[in-house]
Amino acid sequence: MAVTDWTNESGASALRRFAPAVAATLDRLVALVPALGDGPLAAQVRQACARTLSLPPLPAPESAASAVAPPAALAFAEQFCVDVSEIDDSMRTELATTLGDRTGTFVQALYVADWVPRVRAGLDALFEASEPAWTIPTVWDTTGEPWPLIQRTLVEVARVRELDPVTTEVVRLYQARQHNCRLCKSLRNRTAMVSGGDESLYDAIDDFRRSDLSPRHKAALELADALTWQPGHLDPRVASDVRAHFSPAEAMELVIDMMRNSCNKIAVSTGTDQANVEDGIEVYDVNPDGSVDFGLALPG
Repeated sequence: MAVTDWTNESGASALRRFAPAVAATLDRLVALVPALGDGPLAAQVRQACARTLSLPPLPAPESAASAVAPPAALAFAEQFCVDVSEIDDSMRTELATTLGDRTGTFVQALYVADWVPRVRAGLDALFEASEPAWTIPTVWDTTGEPWPLIQRTLVEVARVRELDPVTTEVVRLYQARQHNCRLCKSLRNRTAMVSGGDESLYDAIDDFRRSDLSPRHKAALELADALTWQPGHLDPRVASDVRAHFSPAEAMELVIDMMRNSCNKIAVSTGTDQANVEDGIEVYDVNPDGSVDFGLALPG
C-alpha cells in the first residue's frame, strides 16, 4: 500500500486534526494534577516518569517544584514505567501502606504521567514539524479524580476508526503480552476475526521480526515495541517505515491505540487483571460509540 498524503505538520496538530476529541481529553488530563496525601505527589511522579523514560516531563504546577515524593511511590512509578509486569505484592503493599485510600488515584495519575509523554514522543517522531507545540495548561485541577476522564479518553480513542481491525488487534495483543495482562491476553476481537485475524497470525506476534507477517504489521509492531520499551530513543527508521505503510490518520490512530491498550498497566500493577475465562479465549468487540461488549459468541 503506497501512502503519499503525508504533509509537513507537527504531532500536536495531527492529533487535533484527526482526533480532536482525544486531543481535548488529553489536554484535560495533563491539566489534572491531583494532590495525594500531604502534597502534589502526582506532579513529582511526572518528573520521575520522565527521567525513567528519557522523555520531556508533562508540565506541572510550579507549586509542586519543591515537593518530595515518598520512596515507595517513586519506586512503584519507576517500575510501572520500565516493566509493569515485575510489580509484585510487596511493592503493592508498600504503596498501599504509604498512600492508603489515595492509592487508586495515584496509580491512575501514574498512567497519565507514563503514557501521555509516550504519545507525544510517538507523534512527534511521525509528524516531524515542530510547531505548534503541545499545549501547556494555564489552569490546573488539583481536586479532580483521573479515572472518569481516563475513561472518557479511552472511549474517544475507540471511536477513531481509520485503522483496519486486524492491525488494531495485532498491536493490542502485542502490548497485552508485553505487559503480561492476563485479561487482555485472553481477549480476541470479533471484528478482527471476521476480517481474517486468527491464531496462526497472532502466534507470529511474539517474534514478529523473524515472522512472515506483512510489512505493514511489522512496521506497526516496531512502533509498538519502541514506545513500550524505549520511547526516549525511537529510531527514525521505525517512524519512516510507519509513514511508508500507513496514512497520517492511521499512524496517529496507531499511537493513541497504544495508549488505550496500555491502560491495562493500571490493572496489572494493582493485580486486578484476572481473565474472565479460565481456559481459552473470550470474544469481545468495540461498538461505534466506543463502548465494549464482552463474552460474545465466536463468528459463525
